[in-house]
Amino acid sequence: MRNLAGCWLLACAAVCCTLGVVSVPSASLGQSAGAPAGPASVLQGGLELIDPKVLRVCADPNSLPLSNDKGEGFENKLAELFAAKLGKSLSYTYYPESTGFVRNTLGSYRCDVIMGFPQGDDLVLSTNPYYRTGYAFVAKSDSPLIDVETLSDAQLKDKRLGIVAGTPPATYLVMDGLMQKAKSYPLVVDTRYDSSPLAMINDIKSGVIDAGILWGPLAGYYSSRANPPMHATLLLKEKGGPRLVYRIVMGVRPSDANWRRQLNQLIAENQPTINKLLLDYGVPILNEQDQRITADALTQKP
Repeated sequence: MRNLAGCWLLACAAVCCTLGVVSVPSASLGQSAGAPAGPASVLQGGLELIDPKVLRVCADPNSLPLSNDKGEGFENKLAELFAAKLGKSLSYTYYPESTGFVRNTLGSYRCDVIMGFPQGDDLVLSTNPYYRTGYAFVAKSDSPLIDVETLSDAQLKDKRLGIVAGTPPATYLVMDGLMQKAKSYPLVVDTRYDSSPLAMINDIKSGVIDAGILWGPLAGYYSSRANPPMHATLLLKEKGGPRLVYRIVMGVRPSDANWRRQLNQLIAENQPTINKLLLDYGVPILNEQDQRITADALTQKP
């Protein structure tokens, strides 16, 4: 889950690995010092390739609010938290979340965990989910569209909406007859140089489009940082098409069951801290009843 409008995380449910077509020479990939770099090491060194002293993370170098090579994303901060809890140092293998992301990072043993991945994708072994979110409708805060909760709302019939091509909400635009006027933004971009969510936010601000639909973490992050801030509403009432809400997990290699159990324990022990971190980045998170988890709710006892 990543710069979901460029190479983030969801295009459908396989987001993280199918989003771009960026080629990066393997020499440009970062590696943990002293860490094994290939399958041959498995035969020599055991079943699970985890450096005992280093938390080795696979990440996109420019995919805020998730990650970047300056350590500014919430997945970076989560990795820092887990490294501290494990008593390990932290290193990254950076690769644009494009075609080949899993193969060239986790799959080639250059790192040991992808910090955000949609549950149900069989490219990785999934941990337990650590947050749940969905696609969101974004509009200016003074727009009459801020009360829109579904794309079938009659207010949208004459409006021009922004949509990232190939994402699940596009199906609803077609179903509701909104695609003809819609402006499409590319799903496949090199996140080092381009940003579909930022382009969409700028178009909403300038009036090129009336509103847009973005993946929740992107919608919350960019809308809250717009000047003036914009309004983002999760789309929880759509029916008859693909799901728009997903559980997000961490991904490890299929052979790394013990590592997965360790991560599951860390998630369970640190869930309140994780929730606060996500909310600090504007990520709209949901419980299993589709209710928003708020900062106030974090201080309340169950």
